[in-house]
Amino acid sequence: MTTGRFPRFAVALLGLAMLAEAFAGALPAFAAGPSARDIAVLLYKTAPGAHPAMSGRDLRRLDLANLDFKKADLSKANLFGADLSGANLSGTDLRDAMLDRVTLIGAKLDFANLDHASMMRPSTFTDLRFLRAEAPSFKSATLRGVNFFGSFAGSNFSGADLTDSVCAPINKTGFIEYIWRTDFSSANLTGANLTRADMTQSRLSFAVLKNAIMRDVVLQQADLSGADLSGADLSGADLRGADLTDANVTGANLDGVMLHDAKGLESLKGLTEAHNSEKIIR
Repeated sequence: MTTGRFPRFAVALLGLAMLAEAFAGALPAFAAGPSARDIAVLLYKTAPGAHPAMSGRDLRRLDLANLDFKKADLSKANLFGADLSGANLSGTDLRDAMLDRVTLIGAKLDFANLDHASMMRPSTFTDLRFLRAEAPSFKSATLRGVNFFGSFAGSNFSGADLTDSVCAPINKTGFIEYIWRTDFSSANLTGANLTRADMTQSRLSFAVLKNAIMRDVVLQQADLSGADLSGADLSGADLRGADLTDANVTGANLDGVMLHDAKGLESLKGLTEAHNSEKIIR
């Protein structure tokens, strides 16, 4: 019942161990999921001008703070809960990436491509206070069709493309917070494209939306008090129930804007200098 000096079951176990070792040696790098050190080393070794390939990688909950991602391909990567504080993600490809619950304190995502990414409930400040220096930056980033929800107060979205994006809190993102809302207060959305974006109940108080394209945007019950909408294209925008107290619409295109039950219209600034104000739907 033995083979040589070893029982047959021992020989079988030895064979399985050798097979497992051979199989493990054939696996590609990061097969079990890269560590934070693996990512740091990869980025460090990337030659100037090259773009690290990390598409589809499982990077959940890794500490990736303060790393320069060198315009990496992170499309379809899973970054759920990762710490990206102070990280330079400018120019990165984050299409279809999972960015829920990430930490973005001081992160730079300028010119990044986040089309159809999910960015739910990110941490953007060290505590509940709004500090502009900690706000993440999305200057000229593309966020078409992105689902996101959280606080982006003071963030820079100037020139960003948010076409068809969704940041509404109820029956849109899967969350059921009835009093929470996506916060863009004091954010810079100058020249941003918000065509067909659903920003229902969003807070945009004192946000700058100069020359923004807001055609067919949904801003029902949004807080736009004190917002600078001068020169913005608001044609077809749904602002029913929105708070427009002290908002500035000087030079804005108001063709077909829906203002039924909107608040603060008596204090709306620049209405006489707005275009197509006679076509407002009240």
